[in-house]
Amino acid sequence: VQLQASGGGSVQAGGSLRLSCAASGSTFSRYDMGWFRQAPGKEREFVAAIGWSGRGPYYEDSVKGRFSISRDGAKNTLYLEMNSLKPEDTAIYYCVARSLRSGWTPSNKYHYDYWGQGTLVTVSS
Repeated sequence: VQLQASGGGSVQAGGSLRLSCAASGSTFSRYDMGWFRQAPGKEREFVAAIGWSGRGPYYEDSVKGRFSISRDGAKNTLYLEMNSLKPEDTAIYYCVARSLRSGWTPSNKYHYDYWGQGTLVTVSS
């Protein structure tokens, strides 16, 4: 599956953005999917994930209540709605996909088979 992320940009603190990830090349519904991010000089970290059947969703603690992950099977698209953005949310955001099988830990970056190219989110104070 190929993943194409979009929707990043520059916003002020407190603002909102919606990221999209268009999937192509395979059956969208056969993948568990999620978002990771990487800030400058930091490790890539888990943000949110959702299972193939809508299992979950799962969120990293710092984004709970502010971010919302969803998927649209008809459009083969994964979304990340981000509200109340903070400067510490500044990062490159990557969408990810995992072929359907057992043993999935949503927050483990090594459990994903496919990565999109990333989209940059910059939040200014």
